[in-house]
Amino acid sequence: MAQQIIAKIISQKEVKPGCFKMALLAPAIAKAACPGQFLHIRCGSSSDPLLRRPVSIHRIDKSSLEILYNVVGRGTEILSKKKPGGSVDIIGPLGNGFNIYENSGSVKMLVAGGMGVAPLLGLSEELKRHKTKSIVILGAKTKNHILCGKEFKKLGAEVYIATEDGSMGKKGLATDLAREIIHSKRYKWHEMCIYAAGPTGMIKTLCKLMEGCSLESQVSLEERMACGLGACLGCAVDTQAGYKRVCKDGPVFKLCDIICE
Repeated sequence: MAQQIIAKIISQKEVKPGCFKMALLAPAIAKAACPGQFLHIRCGSSSDPLLRRPVSIHRIDKSSLEILYNVVGRGTEILSKKKPGGSVDIIGPLGNGFNIYENSGSVKMLVAGGMGVAPLLGLSEELKRHKTKSIVILGAKTKNHILCGKEFKKLGAEVYIATEDGSMGKKGLATDLAREIIHSKRYKWHEMCIYAAGPTGMIKTLCKLMEGCSLESQVSLEERMACGLGACLGCAVDTQAGYKRVCKDGPVFKLCDIICE
């Protein structure tokens, strides 16, 4: 069950220009959280900015959580200026996280587009605890936008990188690498399960890529959220079962349930 607490800031670091990692002391939320869920954060005062900001849970420890976020507006700019020892008003954990299929393939492929990497590092840590082989594909515009490559490697994952300008790894998109691996003879389809997070365009490409495949796939969707609790319907997406709320029914969905047009 989600809780609203005032969490102490343990640390805050700018890991890339405009990209910050913050650790929060939140024992009760950390105990209840799972990879793929998110926090709803009040970045400033009670009315400035008015709305909370949804931020993916990046990593989960016994008594703390980490978030990874880009500064994209006034709210996250205020958040980025907070210092260790300060505090932040958070609600969480919210939404539905990733389901680790115990009996669905021995190889898990994690596909991250841009800031989609945020919820996938915690998932990779969970997969390691299950002693599951992981392949991680990181995609970004340039090498300066690639995040968490070293962290995934420390977890024993095979890491592949794609950049749109070719400055690191393969020139192209994360989905280009995913297509190559899926259609190679390295792994049989029944051995694989895919987890993905990233922009809408990437998810739509994955939908097309998965047509005719029997791979079990889960995706974390990126949508603008206002209430974060499912009341305003501002983040609804079309699914095989009708419109679903990303904040309440997601943000993680089975890829086969999403209608991509």
